[in-house]
Amino acid sequence: MGFDAEWLRLREPADLRARDAGVLGMATQVIGPRATVLDLGCGTGATTRAFAAEGIRDIDWRLLDNDARLLAEASAQHPGATTHEIDLADIDALPLDDVDLVTASALLDLVSRDWLVRFAERVARAGVGVYAVLSYDGQMRWAPEDPDDPDVTRAFNAHQCSEKGFGPALGPDAGTTAADVFRAHGFEVVIGHSPWHLGPQDTALHDALLGGIAEAAFESGCAAAPQWLERRRADLARLEAEIGHVDLLAMPADAKPGG
Repeated sequence: MGFDAEWLRLREPADLRARDAGVLGMATQVIGPRATVLDLGCGTGATTRAFAAEGIRDIDWRLLDNDARLLAEASAQHPGATTHEIDLADIDALPLDDVDLVTASALLDLVSRDWLVRFAERVARAGVGVYAVLSYDGQMRWAPEDPDDPDVTRAFNAHQCSEKGFGPALGPDAGTTAADVFRAHGFEVVIGHSPWHLGPQDTALHDALLGGIAEAAFESGCAAAPQWLERRRADLARLEAEIGHVDLLAMPADAKPGG
């Protein structure tokens, strides 16, 4: 699993707008002063910047990814953070000692149920909460509509459940599955919705997104995807989209605000 730095740069403003404010607020309230936060699949450090945008800057960040190039950029942008290059599939290697909260962005829809269960077991033993956001939920809507939208969405959703480096991915079921798994391990779970709302101001992101959707849909057997992409790109100047995501906060039942 890996992401291109340019794609992460394009999506960050949409991600920041989309994060559920209530869930983010609760996540920032449950950690105390000088909290230690481990960010899984940190990319270039977008979650660090999201917390800073909320005025939460007094955090000891541990930024973890399996991509050395992204970690180097994250370190350059956040020199006070420590970085860890670790295979995210190796749950036993996660540095959870003295961690107050684990965060992840756009990760849970890539992992398998088996990975998620093992992860929940590990953080439950450590007594650590999890703030995992922007998990794709399978819902995509465009205005104006196109007759091939449903077929493209179905094919794309099927592709999202393929192997992403952790076993068969949860894809659109990530949010509901994660809530069930964490509750089964004794966590209190809060869910919020964090859809992207894209418009003409997001042309570069929307163009890249459409290309990725069409490629995945075609690989999953949607023969109409290339023509759909051509029509959608011709409409970019007026095209609007809503791409569904789910945010989740899972806290040990005995956790108190501020640690």
